[in-house]
Amino acid sequence: MPAARDPGPGGGPSLPQVVPPGRTLPSLGFPANRRDGARLLSVVLMLAVACLVRLDHPVGRVLALLTSSLALYWGVLYRRLEP
Repeated sequence: MPAARDPGPGGGPSLPQVVPPGRTLPSLGFPANRRDGARLLSVVLMLAVACLVRLDHPVGRVLALLTSSLALYWGVLYRRLEP
């Protein structure tokens, strides 16, 4: 059975829900409002891009992996916030 889909912004298609609506995800420091969430998400995305520039260094690889995974997770949390 396919995953349930929420209409995206403007009623268009969006990504399938990974977590059922009744369950919550751990926040890992993510705020409960969209304005602060957007700020944190943009900061972690900028850090991820900066780390991707330095993939030639082992520390850059580790930090790129950590910041990219955190950005993806916070992106999922951001989509779940009320507008």
